[in-house]
Amino acid sequence: MIVGCVRQGFEEEALSFFRRMHEKDMKIDDFTYPSVLNSLSSITDTNSAKSIHCLIIKTGFQGYHHVNNALVDMYAKKQNLGCAFKVFNTMKDKDVISWTSLVTGYAHNGSHEEALKIFCEMRINGISPDQFIISSILSACAEVTVLELGQQVHGNFIKAGFKSSLSVDNSLVAMYAKCGCIEDANKVFDSMEIRNVVTWTALIVGYAQNGKGKKSIKFYEEMIESGIKPDFITFIGLLFACSHAGLVETGRKYFYSMDTIYGIKPGLAHYACMVDLLGRSGKLDEANEILSTMVEKPDATLWKALLAACRKHKNLDLGVKAAKNLFELEPTNAVPYVLLSNLYSSNGKWEEAAKIRRLMKSRGVTKDPGKSWIEMNGKVHTFMSEDRIHLRTNEIYSKVDEMMILIKAAGYVPDTNFALHDTDEEGKEIALMFHSEKLAVAFGFIVVPLGASIRVFKNLRICGDCHDFMKFVSGVFHRHIILRDSNCFHHFREGTCSCGEYW
Repeated sequence: MIVGCVRQGFEEEALSFFRRMHEKDMKIDDFTYPSVLNSLSSITDTNSAKSIHCLIIKTGFQGYHHVNNALVDMYAKKQNLGCAFKVFNTMKDKDVISWTSLVTGYAHNGSHEEALKIFCEMRINGISPDQFIISSILSACAEVTVLELGQQVHGNFIKAGFKSSLSVDNSLVAMYAKCGCIEDANKVFDSMEIRNVVTWTALIVGYAQNGKGKKSIKFYEEMIESGIKPDFITFIGLLFACSHAGLVETGRKYFYSMDTIYGIKPGLAHYACMVDLLGRSGKLDEANEILSTMVEKPDATLWKALLAACRKHKNLDLGVKAAKNLFELEPTNAVPYVLLSNLYSSNGKWEEAAKIRRLMKSRGVTKDPGKSWIEMNGKVHTFMSEDRIHLRTNEIYSKVDEMMILIKAAGYVPDTNFALHDTDEEGKEIALMFHSEKLAVAFGFIVVPLGASIRVFKNLRICGDCHDFMKFVSGVFHRHIILRDSNCFHHFREGTCSCGEYW
């Protein structure tokens, strides 16, 4: 009865049967406990979980392998990773199910790096992965953009002769798309016999993040023609695509179709995409009107979208309004202070910019420093603006100098509007010259084989001058540079960027 209830999704009834069984002092064995623990995985009853764990110990079943596997799985699904890890560590014989439960638990709870570490430890211990853990690991690789490991896992999956599954294929599409390999994501997509809304959404979002919004829309229309209905997440990807391709009217059409055609009420994330879409296109008053007329109170994400648009279009009045709302909503977040300070600087109001920086300091708010990194042979090389701590600093700075000479000859002119300190033009130019992404790309030119793509990651949005720099470098040196900033992937090829100047 307990097993039957669990299989049919009647978890509370399964727990009730177990309680009655225990009250009648009936014998409980090592097959009963896993079934009951499975019923606890999807309900919020924390006390019952702890009580049954205590009962397992009292009745001497804590050494039983599949009971411990069920405990690890139960705690992981209840987001109690500490207890899951403790039980896992007490186990003498860990099999692929033990490892899968723990890795999947960490991955699904957002601890992606820890999930990858545990997976690597599992492989060191000689345990071969199954399809379930592969799907979770590919998802973790996607979230932390670890392409090399994702490719290895994909290769091992093929070598092991596993049959294709929807969950693994969906994870592969998402992993390649989120790592900037949109062509590989498309190849996996094309090879799939069965696709669901998750599959299509992964590709729609992937193309949007890789600067190909019109392709996202093409795949969305194909999805609708295939009979699959979009969901809440699909529309976030679709509106993001419209925003980053400057497709205002198309974005409006999809936004209003959510409720009228599909009965999906727009959430804050959709409103944020609309504010971003309108703001990027310079329709700041319309973006502000959305915030003013919303039924739900605008959250920080919406005000950040408006403030970022004001920064781009140098709208001080509206930018100050957005920043003030953000100071109230997130007083310790550095983003609004930095954006407002930069907005003042770009308008030549250096004293006001300095006041915001002083206010930020007086409130104890610290800014995450801009940094860029590049992975080479399993090692991550990180750079900050003007830093000289890398072992090959002299080579890197020489390479930047060399690139500057050649791209200036091709027409590059440093955009000193992005130098945010009040110095003379020469000082501003020097400050721009050694931004972290420029140093990372210079290092890439030194170590990445000729003809191979140079992949750089940045924790903040790339500035306009660095964006121009990358375009010229890609054209003059005929190299494909892939730069992932906090907004999207930029694919620089032959002097152009995939973002089409919308980022």
